[in-house]
Amino acid sequence: MVQGTSSDAGKSLLVTALCRVLARRGVRVCPFKPQNMALNSAVTADGGEIGRAQAVQAQAAGLAPLTDMNPVLLKPNTERGCQVIIHGRAVHANLEAAAYHDYKRLARSAVLESHARLGAGFEALVAEGAGSPAEVNLRRGDIANMGFAEAVDCPVVLVADIDRGGVFAQIVGTLQLLSASERARIAGFVINRFRGDPALLEPGLRWLEAETGKPVFGVLPYLQGLHLEAEDSLARPAATDAAADALRVAVPALPRISNHTDLDPLRLHPRVRLEWVGPGRTPPPADLVVLPGSKSVQADLRWLRAQGWERALQRHLRYGGRLIGICGGFQMLGAVLHDPQGLEGEPGSQPGLGLLALQTTLAAEKRLARVRGRLALPGAPPVSGYEIHQGVTRGEALGRPAVHLDGGGTDGALSSDGQILGTYLHGLFEEPAAGAALLRWAGLDAPQETDYRALREAAIERLADTAEAHLDLDRLFALTGMPYRRTD
Repeated sequence: MVQGTSSDAGKSLLVTALCRVLARRGVRVCPFKPQNMALNSAVTADGGEIGRAQAVQAQAAGLAPLTDMNPVLLKPNTERGCQVIIHGRAVHANLEAAAYHDYKRLARSAVLESHARLGAGFEALVAEGAGSPAEVNLRRGDIANMGFAEAVDCPVVLVADIDRGGVFAQIVGTLQLLSASERARIAGFVINRFRGDPALLEPGLRWLEAETGKPVFGVLPYLQGLHLEAEDSLARPAATDAAADALRVAVPALPRISNHTDLDPLRLHPRVRLEWVGPGRTPPPADLVVLPGSKSVQADLRWLRAQGWERALQRHLRYGGRLIGICGGFQMLGAVLHDPQGLEGEPGSQPGLGLLALQTTLAAEKRLARVRGRLALPGAPPVSGYEIHQGVTRGEALGRPAVHLDGGGTDGALSSDGQILGTYLHGLFEEPAAGAALLRWAGLDAPQETDYRALREAAIERLADTAEAHLDLDRLFALTGMPYRRTD
């Protein structure tokens, strides 16, 4: 199991790297995260929902995503509550954080069931912890870190981020806050995101090994331009670099944004300048505005209004700009949003942006599906993606769909003037032809097709190569008891 001294220490990346390293060597390996808290998620082939990072790790292992890879997923709705997803299905719409401690017994059973099923089908499981194992206020009934590791009797590798500073204090402090049995379970350490001359770090590594009696398995360098999806809404650059003739894309940084990975293909396109617009900033001039997904559509719509986006969007469209709404962003484009059950707070309704003749009623049942179809744009390019949403949308605008689905059916809406496209499809830009068609529709002349999936695969390979070069994997796998077959 890989645990970290903090959030964003490098747990997800190390698990991804180890899955690919083992898969290269013919080991039947599977990723596993007992409990995840994230707003970026993915849909499995059987219609379940798991954390986005586990879907990337599945790709690294050469597998299709399975719900057992992430049996418990928590998706924050409010400052104090979250939706609880167990075995891929929502079982609680908005559980208060204090009540979740009592809910852990059910969650623990789900975690151990999934672990047992995966353990019976694979030679190796590479598990990922959540946050830090030293959060003393969360220790009771823990299923995410040491509570899980002790329940299944697995060794732990502790990863720490040196780029933040204080790496030795992070590691030693974490050890001091663990129980004796938990400290004994830690097999060694990995230092992540190191910049500079490794020789300068050597005295510190020797001290750490002498102080703790545990080995340092290696030091991973800081990897610039590693194009793998973030697990959640981590720090983003205000704007991406791009060519002088780039298409200008503006995206409001919604407080409850979900699946912001939808925008990664645009962020990586050489002729797109993607700008995240945070609170207090005037919406900038743009060729295309994208309203992303949201886990709390009502609250994020109020935020948009407070930040001046409603008038800015009207001005943007008046001057010929294009607008895309994805999932929650699509729901905001309609005339009204109803929440009769109070799924996102107090029951009630509020006006939408009124840009499409639609109305949406939020509902407890969640739509989870992987879909394919063709965009209703010139050339009808193929598009694929997944739906994760609570709500039923109806209205006249659906008579002009944005996507014609394989096997019949439609998705979304395209405005009569052709300026606005709304859809429930996450992953809208990932198919090369669909991404290029959408950029052409938005005004980019002769856009190149970018294969985002190939970029992700190249990033996984680069990550695994880095692990092979900088970690003592023979020692790591020997100490943890994991199989490590070489093909040479």
